Amino acid sequence: MGQQGIVQLLKDPVAQELLNSNIPARFVYIGLDGSPRVIPIWFHWDGQRFVLGTGDHSPKVKALSKHSKVALTIDENTYPPKVLLVRGTASVQLIDGVVPEYAEAARKYLGEEQGRGWAEQARAMYRQMARIVVLPEWVKILDFQTRFPKTLEEAISRMK
Repeated sequence: MGQQGIVQLLKDPVAQELLNSNIPARFVYIGLDGSPRVIPIWFHWDGQRFVLGTGDHSPKVKALSKHSKVALTIDENTYPPKVLLVRGTASVQLIDGVVPEYAEAARKYLGEEQGRGWAEQARAMYRQMARIVVLPEWVKILDFQTRFPKTLEEAISRMK
């Protein structure tokens, strides 16, 4: 699936619901010691890529310079769950002040007033931030009604 197909899949109603929700992404990257890490993180979706903001001295900033392949998942805690799985490549850019998309994410997760306050607080804490851009290269949507994990799809087809 090329980039255009991936972007189209991310326009699917289930994907859009998750992308526009206030559910944090779970961000997976490889640490400098070679072991996997997973962290909850706010994100901003700009229609083609995920943008994350973090402190410029965050362990993930150094790790991403060595291992740029990452994964994200956004999923509900309801049944049947809706799940968006993404794999891609991350790039990191240090910027002065607060990453603009981080401020947008703060408003998305906390509401307009509290989000603005959080961004102001971040401006006082960080002289620089890291802007992490994840370009999706693989996407899967699970809704456990019409789209299932491959193993479950295979088990269902064997029952027919």
